[in-house]
Amino acid sequence: MDTRTHEWSGRAVLHVDMDAFFAAVEQLDHPEWRGRPVIVGGSSTGRGVVSTASYEARAFGIHSAMPSVQAARLCPDAIWARPRFDRYREFSHLIREIFLSVTPRVEQVSIDEAYLDVTPAPHDPLDPVEVARGIQQRVDALGLSCSAGVATSKTVAKIASDRDKPHGITVVRPGQERAFLSPLAVVLLPGVGGTTASRLREAGIRTIGDLAALDEPTATALLGSAGPTLTARAQGVDPRSVSGETDAKSVSHERTFPADIRGRDEVDAVLRGLVSDVASRLRRGGQQGRTLTVKLRYGDFTTKTASTTLTGPTDLESVLLPAARSALHRVWSPGTGLRLLGFGVSGLGRADEQLDLLEGGQEPRTERARSLARSVDAVRERFGSDAISFGSRTRRQDPDETE
Repeated sequence: MDTRTHEWSGRAVLHVDMDAFFAAVEQLDHPEWRGRPVIVGGSSTGRGVVSTASYEARAFGIHSAMPSVQAARLCPDAIWARPRFDRYREFSHLIREIFLSVTPRVEQVSIDEAYLDVTPAPHDPLDPVEVARGIQQRVDALGLSCSAGVATSKTVAKIASDRDKPHGITVVRPGQERAFLSPLAVVLLPGVGGTTASRLREAGIRTIGDLAALDEPTATALLGSAGPTLTARAQGVDPRSVSGETDAKSVSHERTFPADIRGRDEVDAVLRGLVSDVASRLRRGGQQGRTLTVKLRYGDFTTKTASTTLTGPTDLESVLLPAARSALHRVWSPGTGLRLLGFGVSGLGRADEQLDLLEGGQEPRTERARSLARSVDAVRERFGSDAISFGSRTRRQDPDETE
């Protein structure tokens, strides 16, 4: 596993896969189960199949989709847990928020895995491997574990994420794809299912390297129209992009509170965090927006929104926060309980195509402000979103003041 810091050249894709996710959540919620074999799904009486098994249970040979009767026979002392999908979705949402704090280009594959485009930007000095480490540490802080693969494509990153489980990071740097893939069993290549694997075995193709060596006519004759695509992926060539928020029409973030919040300072602190998160994601995606929306939900579940369109597009907290505060005070008064608060920016466009104008004036945004914001992003990416906060020099406007 090569996790040394080097300068990365070109595209970088991160695949993050949670380790025994359902079982890990159960062990987190039941500390007395830690270190013991836990099976989620099925029944010790032999009904159903295993959904997920903890690594302690996997040591007995238990795996997902195994008939429960077989799992019970292999590990009679296992702890059996009924799936709690609402609970798993809660953690999945928290983990996704970690991903989105790093990049808006997040493609959620399932409840426990995702692709992230972490291609270094010219202004961003962080190595994608450092990004992977930072994400892993923040997942650790939740009490869970993940493994990651860092590579130049989705195919290679996914295979890499499974090479050093649990809690590993496998890095395949640009130019190392074929050397990494060639010796691996061909069944590890995404897209090679049981039928395809049997056909390949019959043709004497057992490794990914064997498949990569096929020419296009042979691959087509053997595997049909999918042949050339699988052969290209076996060679480490996979141009598929990570589809994420850069294709979206807006970027937003919201928080639901376990108990209503109502104090001005408390609400303002939450709003500040939401604005900072959205602004950071805009910068990561190379985007700016000019329409902002504040969303809130009262304790009685009444939902209200307030929108403001700026005179020019932006991705800076110093512009967004005063406007967000003004919008908030149009629909909320201090002392009124809130169970949800959200903030979003729409009317998006590429940052290099947008005018750099502050709201209500013609003052151009300085490169100093842009550089400072990116430096804050880099600190948060490495040490977490709470490592540094947007300062209080942007004065909170009293709702009774005129704009």
